[in-house]
Amino acid sequence: MKVRIEQMNPVIGRIDGNVELILEVVARAESDGIDLLILPELVVCGYPPQDLLEKESFREYCYRANEKIIDATGTTALLFGTITSNPARLGRKMFNSAILARGGKKLDQVNKTLLPTYDIFDDLRYFEPNRRFDCMVLDGVKLGVTICEDIWYNENEVQYHHYDVNPAEELKELGAQVIINISASPYTKSKHEHRLEMLRSHAKRFGLPLFYCNQTGAQTEVIFDGDSCLLSNRGDLVAMAEPFEPGTVDLEWEPDSGRVKAAQTVVLPAAGRHARILGAIRLGLRDYLAKTGISEKVLLGLSGGIDSALTAVLAVEALGPGQVTAVTMPSSFSSSGSVNHSQILAEELGIEFHEIAIQPLFEEYQQALEPLFHGTGFGVAEENLQSRIRGGLLMAISNKFGHMLLSTGNKSEVAVGYATLYGDMNGGLNLIGDLYKTEVYTLSRWLNEEWYGREVIPNAILEKAPSAELRPDQKDSDSLPDYEVLDKILFRYIDCQQEKREIIEAGYVPETVQKVIRLVDNNEFKRYQAPPILKLSPKSFGAGRRWPLVQGWTGHETG
Repeated sequence: MKVRIEQMNPVIGRIDGNVELILEVVARAESDGIDLLILPELVVCGYPPQDLLEKESFREYCYRANEKIIDATGTTALLFGTITSNPARLGRKMFNSAILARGGKKLDQVNKTLLPTYDIFDDLRYFEPNRRFDCMVLDGVKLGVTICEDIWYNENEVQYHHYDVNPAEELKELGAQVIINISASPYTKSKHEHRLEMLRSHAKRFGLPLFYCNQTGAQTEVIFDGDSCLLSNRGDLVAMAEPFEPGTVDLEWEPDSGRVKAAQTVVLPAAGRHARILGAIRLGLRDYLAKTGISEKVLLGLSGGIDSALTAVLAVEALGPGQVTAVTMPSSFSSSGSVNHSQILAEELGIEFHEIAIQPLFEEYQQALEPLFHGTGFGVAEENLQSRIRGGLLMAISNKFGHMLLSTGNKSEVAVGYATLYGDMNGGLNLIGDLYKTEVYTLSRWLNEEWYGREVIPNAILEKAPSAELRPDQKDSDSLPDYEVLDKILFRYIDCQQEKREIIEAGYVPETVQKVIRLVDNNEFKRYQAPPILKLSPKSFGAGRRWPLVQGWTGHETG
């Protein structure tokens, strides 16, 4: 049997466009003599469709799209993910389904069993779970079809809860000759290795080949890496699609013997951790602009610091230098190096670069506020005022020319609130808000040393002490613990969800731990007003971390 696993990049809600893509790949599979074409989870409507699913008109449009796709099938059997109606009077209105069709007819359907409700997932909000297991049958061959979470039976990166049913095991017991998984499984920095190990364990445990088809592309902050692959019944990785782009894995499968082989010579992707982070961010920015239609160009403020420098490099990587504009906005507190280093970086990247001095504006603001501020010292209000002047200027440029503004705060700053609302937090998207400060430095050095092989980000930026430069001789360390310490505490508290007691027992100073936790908890109001942050970790700020803004939990005192 000739099988094609096709990873695709649908757009949430663009049903006609998604159907057009599906019909194109179906026609290509027919032309290539493919017996079975496998497409990702919810490829018809895109994933996650969220509350679009509550609209009856949306659901009905999807159902009609399903029929159009089924009608278009010919000699190639098509397995695709979509929503289907729940005919029962009780329960939720729809299923998350996989449909098997051929020759203009629907041959079979299976529904998703395990409906995740953790991190970004909220499947049980919309879908009725499957309660009855059956193999799909194609030309007498039994296909064990699972949908995304169904194959992650108690093997997730972060185990929020344990399932009491293993869909793949149920299908194996029913005589499945292969395990097929169609997915919309998001990227994280550790997902590639963890997912592959999980798939290997399933293939080896059940002694069956495994066909894995994952969505690629980005939907707002969530990035799908693809990594669609073929594994033998011994758990060997036979072939894998290139990550972060549409692609296929073609294979030949002998159902009786279980033997599988790639239909062509396949070079398995060898991208390392940092290359994958780069690939994820590039895809995240490209798709955000393309799918929203906000703009084709981006704008950012270059401060002379590492965060804005890395953001500029990533923007150029994603869009090209002609689509990126940078503005440096020095005040009397800015070091001469900040402007010079920003200009050097801009020239190295080949991007449009402008300088607007904010000192005259800052002085005018101070004069206007003097009657109210009289008798008070220079403080946070004056520091934030500079940031808000810069943010206002950038938004004006964005409005005038239609460039989307990029926010440049890292995860450490976003976590503890070391950022200014309506100032440096302005923007339509944040590329590095899920990278801790230490990770920003590591990725920047990797870009210079490994990706480019030359000094693109000036070493002077990498070597100078981090500073907001909003008052004389200011350093981040004046207000925050050293980033090497801060990031380790933040990782334990946010990513690992450890209690204060656990962090202290790991060897950190109690007063420092208490301060960091207090800063994280007290600055939730800022994160509520922040732009979307590209999700790179299992626990990022945004849709995957739902912390109440108004709350009185003081469990840290007893934890």
